[in-house]
Amino acid sequence: MSAFHIPVVDITAARAGDRDARAAAARAFGKALEEVGFVTLVGHGVDGALTTATYDVMREFFARPVADKLSSCPPEQAKSRGYLPVGIESVASTLDAETPPDLCEALVFAGLSRPSALTGARPPIWPERPQALRDLVERYHHALESLGKDLMRLSALALDLPEDHLDRHFIDPAMVLRFVNYPDQPEMPLPGQLRYGAHHDYGGLTILRQDTAPGGLEVCDADGAWHAVPPSGDGFVINVGDLMSRWTNGRWRSTLHRVVNPARELTGSTQRLSMVAFFGPHEDSEIDCLPSCVSAENPARWPPVKAGDYIRAKITRSMDLPASSAA
Repeated sequence: MSAFHIPVVDITAARAGDRDARAAAARAFGKALEEVGFVTLVGHGVDGALTTATYDVMREFFARPVADKLSSCPPEQAKSRGYLPVGIESVASTLDAETPPDLCEALVFAGLSRPSALTGARPPIWPERPQALRDLVERYHHALESLGKDLMRLSALALDLPEDHLDRHFIDPAMVLRFVNYPDQPEMPLPGQLRYGAHHDYGGLTILRQDTAPGGLEVCDADGAWHAVPPSGDGFVINVGDLMSRWTNGRWRSTLHRVVNPARELTGSTQRLSMVAFFGPHEDSEIDCLPSCVSAENPARWPPVKAGDYIRAKITRSMDLPASSAA
């Protein structure tokens, strides 16, 4: 596989409030999201010890017996909270691909700051064990929400808008934390079955912390070739979701990506754990083309849409599996 360059943007000086540094960081951030749709962010200010502790407690949760984990599984079919076992989701189906279920399990939290329309205002589901999990998740949520708000202010600058132009949509943002475990694969996957099928993210910006285990994230370039996205130490991988791409009238790319299976010849554990924050505008926000992204020569490609309606439709489609596949 050929090398594929994901731009790296350091926002250390930008976070300190230096106007020139913020302008430079915004230009680099926007350029990466226009050309690639992905960027690696460093200097983000999120406490590395908190990230590590959250990662460790999630490893502990996913190591628990299946019956214990299933006690945190919600009853609704379109599961946007709680524990999601292996076999109930196929994200590639949101692009009308017919593939077997994804080879992953997840623990999902939405509406930690307020009731969320994405969960029908149902409360988060907190596992009883590990005991430290709730405190760490709440602290991690707060840190990632703060980062997400700053990234949206940088986004406004990058899109040739006043820095506060998007603030009203993010006073009370929609954010979903999704902790995804990709288990070892002692059995051969089914034809076309991946850890996570090829898809676009649904929302605003995705903030990803991935580990170094084999069988990881790949992105598809404009020529249809797939490229690995290497881990970046304490950095976060940021990518554009469909909703943000609509908002920018396609100026920012919502890039096709997937999580591949580890090579069969590997020995030892290939378990992989990713921590994902899907950060977007309040569910009631109307997403219409931003004024700097539309003109007479470049009219709006899509009609306005309510953010929450758009995300709910995607989640429902991803879990609309045939009965034989979801068993």
